[in-house]
Amino acid sequence: MKNNNIAVIIGVGPGLGSALAHKFTSEGYKVAIIARTKGKLEKIQKDLESSGGKVFSVSADVTKEADLKSAFDKIFRTLGKNIDILVYNAGDFKMQSILKITPDEFKSSWNINCYGAFLSSKYLLPSMLKRKKGTIIFTGATASIRGSAGFSRLAVGKFGLRALAQSMAREFGPKGIHVEHVIIDGQIASTNYIKKHPQRDIKSFLSPEAIAQQY
Repeated sequence: MKNNNIAVIIGVGPGLGSALAHKFTSEGYKVAIIARTKGKLEKIQKDLESSGGKVFSVSADVTKEADLKSAFDKIFRTLGKNIDILVYNAGDFKMQSILKITPDEFKSSWNINCYGAFLSSKYLLPSMLKRKKGTIIFTGATASIRGSAGFSRLAVGKFGLRALAQSMAREFGPKGIHVEHVIIDGQIASTNYIKKHPQRDIKSFLSPEAIAQQY
């Protein structure tokens, strides 16, 4: 299947990010993938290309404005500015008491879970608005609507991400831009997490491929 659409996926690892990239490339999209770790990206890119996918990868720290802008500039030069879909899948989580979280850790989690989504949207919205079409998808979590004990680092950022999605949907929906916030209510299966929890029933994990299909 071939088309001229372009998707940008931010936060690409061995779980949902990789599954999303596989899904979009299988539908004929040209896909740009962004993550902080270059080695991880190169491995996923090679896997995607071996399946016939058209992929461009660039490493970036979503908490740093200059770093993320540089990544998008590279994408624009390589694929053009007419991006059809943005999936912001970056996230940071560590279960921890507020009493033990350092200020820098708290700010870093908010930057990853929310601020990076704001920056990414600003880079892509102008061209989407010019064409009066585009889709922006934010990956949320149960913590987007419930702040459980020990989950403040995740919940604060994900609450903010949901608010950002609501505001953007109301502002840009009438202008042809579809904005959605997806709540993933459970632990997504990934190689690293399964290895860390060998005692857990594999059936209790959510399938990243099934979630990618819904996206």
